[in-house]
Amino acid sequence: MSELKAKGIKVFEASKILRLASTHSKNAALKAIANAIEDNRKNILKANAEDVSNARSKGIRESLIDRLSLNAARIDAMIKACDDVALLSDPVGEVDKTWIQKDGLRISRERVPLGAIGIIYESRPNVTVDASILAFKSGNSVLLKGGSDAINSNKAIVAAIKSGLSIAGFPEDCVELVEDTSRETVSEMLKMRDYLSLIIPRGGAGLIKFVVENSTVPVIETGTGNCHIYVDHSADFAKSIDIIVNAKTQRPGTCNAVETVLVHEKIAGAFIPQLQSVLSKMRVELRGCERSRRFAQMLPVTEEDFYTEFLDLIMAVKVVKDVHEAVEHIERYSSHHSEAILTEDYSNARYFLNAIDSAVVYVNASTRFTDGGEFGFGSEIGISTQKLHARGPFGLRELTSYKYTVLGDYQVRE
Repeated sequence: MSELKAKGIKVFEASKILRLASTHSKNAALKAIANAIEDNRKNILKANAEDVSNARSKGIRESLIDRLSLNAARIDAMIKACDDVALLSDPVGEVDKTWIQKDGLRISRERVPLGAIGIIYESRPNVTVDASILAFKSGNSVLLKGGSDAINSNKAIVAAIKSGLSIAGFPEDCVELVEDTSRETVSEMLKMRDYLSLIIPRGGAGLIKFVVENSTVPVIETGTGNCHIYVDHSADFAKSIDIIVNAKTQRPGTCNAVETVLVHEKIAGAFIPQLQSVLSKMRVELRGCERSRRFAQMLPVTEEDFYTEFLDLIMAVKVVKDVHEAVEHIERYSSHHSEAILTEDYSNARYFLNAIDSAVVYVNASTRFTDGGEFGFGSEIGISTQKLHARGPFGLRELTSYKYTVLGDYQVRE
């Protein structure tokens, strides 16, 4: 039996125990996990330092090194995520609605765990904690398959999580890490219908495409973020530049960073030079359309650039006629993750909100807010860019399904 199949069986069996767990016992375990991460802080940082060193030796760019790196603040954030999720309402057992039929049957629809979930992800070791605690709180066990670049970090983090689970009286098998990082292991995991109820890929477009095209287990797509900001003719220049700077430079290697800025033609001549001046000081490479390059020095943009999630200090710029052309551009090139309009025009704002078909649509705010923690979900497994079964930040409630319970008094159907 392969390592993967053995762990698949373990998480499948653990899911049967976990779905019966009380909210109180799950919250106690989350507290124990938080304490275990604190107790193993040095080991986790040491393991992460090894991963970062290996990544740098391979020439991986700094924006992706940032995704991989852990520090004291990010360990603190992991611990806080455990505490925050413990405070959230438990969706398991929540009754959405109940009614009585004419034959006297009382029918209720209530939330239930999905079962054993497989998570396939790249780089970011904080996902190991987020995925584990969200799955656990929602009554699901989880089989984690991280990338090779974060393997040492993931081992150290999962060891801490297992320690916390054991202290709290839960099977350590509620969370399992696949330590074989080969592509062949991913392919095998995608065929584990007997053990896994769901696969969630979190990473680049290549990973998500491979999972969707090869999995026999149901898949929820998360991750790829080709996000846009449209600057309308009525926008406040200074505030708009602040938002674009935040959306592009705060953490350029994340899926909610902006990749393309669209500018209304009426303000392009005044706005683009100001934007270029600020971003050039932050070493952002701009790639512009022919019209935008009349107003500021930047490289020519290509058709491929408009489709690209750069995950780096690179941004495309295009001048558009109006909000309608902006929407047309976004609908053509977007990955349907997060889009924003910066405007003082109410009718344009409403049109943008209604016309854009993305998971999250903003008026006068940075796309960087697309995050489970920022939305009050405690944490997230990813951002779903599809419409079934959930969309946007994938939190606790999205990790449950429902079943109908029917209470009778020995009725038979006539």
